Amino acid sequence: MEVIQNVACTKCGCVCDDLQVSVENGRIQAVSGACELSESWFLEQDSQQPPSAAINQKPVEIHTAIEHATDLLLKSQAPLIFGLSRSSSEGQRAAVQLADTVGAIIDTTASLCHAPSIMAIQHVGESTSSLGEIKNRADLVIFWGVDPVISHPRHFERYSVDPVGEFIPNGRSDRTVIAIDSERTQTADAADIFLQVEPGTDFEMIWTLRSLLRGERPAEDAYSGIPIDQLTELADRMKSCRCGVVFFGLGLAHQQLGHLNVEALLRLVTDLNAHTRFHARRMRMHGDVTGADCVLCWQTGYPFGVNLGRGYPRYNPGEYSANDLLERGEVDLCLLVGGESVPHMSPAARRYLETIPTILLDYPTLPVHFQPQVQFTTAVYGVHLPGIVYRMDEVPIPLRQVLPTSYPSDAEILQRITDTFVNVGG
Repeated sequence: MEVIQNVACTKCGCVCDDLQVSVENGRIQAVSGACELSESWFLEQDSQQPPSAAINQKPVEIHTAIEHATDLLLKSQAPLIFGLSRSSSEGQRAAVQLADTVGAIIDTTASLCHAPSIMAIQHVGESTSSLGEIKNRADLVIFWGVDPVISHPRHFERYSVDPVGEFIPNGRSDRTVIAIDSERTQTADAADIFLQVEPGTDFEMIWTLRSLLRGERPAEDAYSGIPIDQLTELADRMKSCRCGVVFFGLGLAHQQLGHLNVEALLRLVTDLNAHTRFHARRMRMHGDVTGADCVLCWQTGYPFGVNLGRGYPRYNPGEYSANDLLERGEVDLCLLVGGESVPHMSPAARRYLETIPTILLDYPTLPVHFQPQVQFTTAVYGVHLPGIVYRMDEVPIPLRQVLPTSYPSDAEILQRITDTFVNVGG
């Protein structure tokens, strides 16, 4: 049995890179150091062997599927390329190149996830840091609208709560952990303090905290979602810590006008930096959605929802976001690099997706939630292929190959489609 050290996992945005994978007879037999999400994901690899390519659910040779996909793109007047959060930098670059070649709109799964947070960051900036700095410095850790015990099981252990750091010599006992949410979660149970905010009042709560930081106590009848005395204590804790961080999630960003909630929180963190060192960090969900944002930024100048139809990039969230485009019926073809986000689209978007030509590139073990006209099975980055992905704090993490495969990478398929489109289309 071969034991491969320092393997990175792309199941969630933590991208833990300290796993040990035991391989025997071409299958993963055990994974040491993994969380329950990661372990099950690794152990199911190569449990299924779908065909490398299919047209209308009938297996075909890869070159035949590439020719058919190219023909669909040649006929399309308004193509959409969507996904990219289960890819790597190489595949994401190939997707941008294809979008530029065919004049497509390209969007990432961020438009269904932290798009409001990205818009807020673009407006007011972000007092940010790496997770390494949090591990080594943060003595006050706040989780707002997120439940990492469930969604990011090793976040406590590796980055935020438990680890011993350079200035946190006693680990957990040197930290105060606060959970803020509209309902009690497993993270709240593990925290030192839980503040239950009334649903939909996070904005009022944040602005009340900003007032308290300025020494202005709101009127007794002011609506803040949480009693003023508790908020006063929270504001004092924030000001008096040596280094603080607030990790925020979709519970904050996905409320109505969620970008205003995130903007208010980012402004609060900026205010706190007049008193102490304080940071804000998004809790990214999918393995390399951060990398997709980064690659699109340095290829087009924008992180998601980019229209390349006129030969230059145009950016407008909502207008060029995949779910909105499908709801409005404004695209006539969709190429998905990973289909895991389709169930999170609106019913109207999913219904329209079923009516247009679709091309899907996805991993062998992931379920298909619709019936694509052309489907490619691609190798899994970090299992079958090396590559680079970005952790939730924009730190690039190298991936290792642990299993052999006959499946091509998504970068190879996308590059071949691009080359065929150029050769056939002139």
